[in-house]
Amino acid sequence: MGTTPQRDWILHLDLDQFIAAVELLRHPELRGRPVVVGGTGDPTQPRTVAATATYEAREHGIHSGMPLRTALRRCPDAVFLPTDPPAYEAASQRVMAVLREHPVRVEVWGWDEAFIGATTDDPETLAATLQHDVRRRTHLDCSIGIGDNKHQAKLASAFAKPAGIHRLTSDDWADVMNDRPTDALWGIGAKTARKLAAHGLHTVAQLAAADPRDLARHFGPTNGPWYRYLALGKGEAEVVTTPWIARGHSRETTFTHDLTDPAAVAAHLTTLATQVAHDAREAGREITRVTVKIRTTPFQTRTRQTTLTTPTTDPAAITEAAHTTLARHDLTRPIRLIGVAVEYTMPDPPTTSEEPEPGPTPGP
Repeated sequence: MGTTPQRDWILHLDLDQFIAAVELLRHPELRGRPVVVGGTGDPTQPRTVAATATYEAREHGIHSGMPLRTALRRCPDAVFLPTDPPAYEAASQRVMAVLREHPVRVEVWGWDEAFIGATTDDPETLAATLQHDVRRRTHLDCSIGIGDNKHQAKLASAFAKPAGIHRLTSDDWADVMNDRPTDALWGIGAKTARKLAAHGLHTVAQLAAADPRDLARHFGPTNGPWYRYLALGKGEAEVVTTPWIARGHSRETTFTHDLTDPAAVAAHLTTLATQVAHDAREAGREITRVTVKIRTTPFQTRTRQTTLTTPTTDPAAITEAAHTTLARHDLTRPIRLIGVAVEYTMPDPPTTSEEPEPGPTPGP
């Protein structure tokens, strides 16, 4: 009786209702109840939205991005909790540390997900081992998708929810995906799906069979063929373990009541600019560009940028640049949001005597 040969696999680990799960670890008395996490935890505060909701809350139609006031109307008995990013970051780091104890390659994609590269003859057993160890060490559940590439593994983890394991590969791609709408693909959203449908491409199978030249003509030389590439079940199969480095950082404030006083606008801008300068210094990064975002009523958002002559973390220089940028905005309307974003200098890439390997190329 022969053995199955080892081969390379891509796994996608997705922590189930991660933010809510972290909160339930701290508040076990809330298990089984509808819980919504967002803002300061006050659902009566305007212009705040849900970061996540437990499955019990989702049964009432509550989802991430929903205004907390709407969530309160849909489920008056829900428990509302404030967000706590440092707690989520710490929990995520514990999960990733558990994964790295195994003979796998880990590419972190956020607090609650990671791609895992592994060479094995039994990816399901590996996935079950990872699930068990994450659960035992962190008390968090996860779903794991298995695929030949990241695209397949990402979709497979969604099929695995909650706390399951699912394999989606080139062998069964057509059977599983062909009859699904195009926005079932990772990378095609509702807006793109509507554009595809306008050209008679409603399903994954129809998109996979489309002429790449027609797609390039209607959707651009890069995006058009890429959509077909996705419909064929293709995707990147390299797991990059190099730590992700932020290119920038931002802070913003949404106001309960619109601002009309120029002095108040200036004061809030100074506070945000000072904060991002402090954040940069704490991160050991220097700032090269400052962007000011202004959202006015009725919900019109504009951004303006200023490039610094010299990289810096000096709060005075960042604040001055922010106010210079603010002056280029139209401030005649009431302001509901102010944001300050900065771009950082990027570290030099490591030197190597080897030629870089080419990346994946979209194609038919």
